[in-house]
Amino acid sequence: MCGRYRLSRRRQILAEHFDADPPEDDWVPRYNIAPTQPVPVIRQHPAEPTRVLSLMRWGLIPSWSKDASGAARMINARSETAHTLAAFREPMKFRRCLIPADGFYEWKRAGTTKQPFCFEVNDGEIFALAGLWDGWKDPNGQWLRSCSILTTTPNAVPSTVHDRMPVILSRDDHDVWLDPGMKDVGVVSQLLRPIDAGQMRAYAVSDRVNQVEHDDVECCTPVEVAESQRGLF
Repeated sequence: MCGRYRLSRRRQILAEHFDADPPEDDWVPRYNIAPTQPVPVIRQHPAEPTRVLSLMRWGLIPSWSKDASGAARMINARSETAHTLAAFREPMKFRRCLIPADGFYEWKRAGTTKQPFCFEVNDGEIFALAGLWDGWKDPNGQWLRSCSILTTTPNAVPSTVHDRMPVILSRDDHDVWLDPGMKDVGVVSQLLRPIDAGQMRAYAVSDRVNQVEHDDVECCTPVEVAESQRGLF
């Protein structure tokens, strides 16, 4: 799964990197993004050849949902089965998105504790997680857009820590994934594969990242690990 991630670049850098129109609201660099928080999301405009960068709540709320209580359980969707589930079936066809990140966290059990690790692509560059989004109208008639991150089987780097990893899309696949005219789930599903392990690195970080209220660069600063943990990567 993917339950925490990092996005330490500002709004303008994200807009330039993904060739998207920036949102009106600024984005403060984040080092410990948690479920139900607002996150930057990139979508393709349905009628124009432009990409839109906006904020959505992390934790998908299906358009048909009666309330938002299940959002925290919808932060991830398994890429192998998302198209078969009611909550994700329509988004897989019509509402795909990119979720920018420059690192994500997973935890490995070590005795009675869990050691957090940060995973990066090519020394910390920006990458795009494959996402799905939906719009839901609350009881007051206000629209709330929310999203979920697709996961897949891990490559050799995260597999030593967890049995799932987020789908990191190749930059060459962004256009197809975002294309509103591409409704063939079979085609887009072929993009949902593990990134090459040779493009990734991992390192242990402080348990400071365990607490949602901690959101600073110290959350992703490398730390020494016990002898038993060395050589994992």
